Amino acid sequence: MLMRFDPNHLSALMAILRRGAFDAAAAELNVTPSAISQRIKALEERVGAALIDRGPPCVATPIGARIAKHAQDLELLENQLSQELDLDQPARSHARIAVNADSLATWFVPAMAKVDGLFFDLVVDDQDHSADWLRRGEVAAAVTSTATLPGCDAIALGSLRYLATASPAFMRRWMPDGPTQETLTQAPCLTFNQKDQLQRIWMEREFGQRLMPPGHILPSTQAFIDAAMAGLGWGMNPAALIGRRIKREKLVCLKPDAPLDVPLYWQVSRVLAGALAPLTQAVKSTAQEHLIAPNP
Repeated sequence: MLMRFDPNHLSALMAILRRGAFDAAAAELNVTPSAISQRIKALEERVGAALIDRGPPCVATPIGARIAKHAQDLELLENQLSQELDLDQPARSHARIAVNADSLATWFVPAMAKVDGLFFDLVVDDQDHSADWLRRGEVAAAVTSTATLPGCDAIALGSLRYLATASPAFMRRWMPDGPTQETLTQAPCLTFNQKDQLQRIWMEREFGQRLMPPGHILPSTQAFIDAAMAGLGWGMNPAALIGRRIKREKLVCLKPDAPLDVPLYWQVSRVLAGALAPLTQAVKSTAQEHLIAPNP
């Protein structure tokens, strides 16, 4: 038997996950907290599984996250249909997007600002792993380093350029004659998180060997730059964010002629490609303004 969901139940689930609490969801939907509880109870009974871990804050179970994503997809498609049929002005849709932290810090926010009619729910993950959110069906689109994904339309955006940088004092202490295999093995290295492979990739490319330096983990784009300037370590920083610091000699390049260009792609679920067409256009145009053009 085909399972059909009550729209009121779905809206209650999405509101709880957005707001993190039943009473806040009730206020958003202008109903009582009791009504929200009854809707979630009915939905959970219909599905036969718990949909919310009742925090605080309230978060989705794996099944709850999947149903919430389905509800967001329906919202996007229904608003697209309303626009195409020139019906009443639709309410804003919610779009869950996966994006890497450095794109968010350098160019993705201007793309978001070009789009009306959307509320964004961003998932921040490494560019080499953001595609996993699409594979699991948890986001509608992603900025990723993966060129092809089943069921998705892929658009090459260009490359985000990184420079291996450190403070002048750090270089004088650890690499007075420049980076070598020996100095890179000893000098502290900055890493964004356990998924971050940029430093390793750059060292392997430039020195032909996998090196394992000691270092710090700093899961913040701004803190990553600040740590490099403070002399805590060296790391791969987006060129767009550190140009002025290099000019002011707050940071220097380990090897000035050795940038690392990371190709990025916009992957959007084919089912939702039409509904997200304005966002796709905004992402393409903004990427052209900020990224290195893709190879023809």
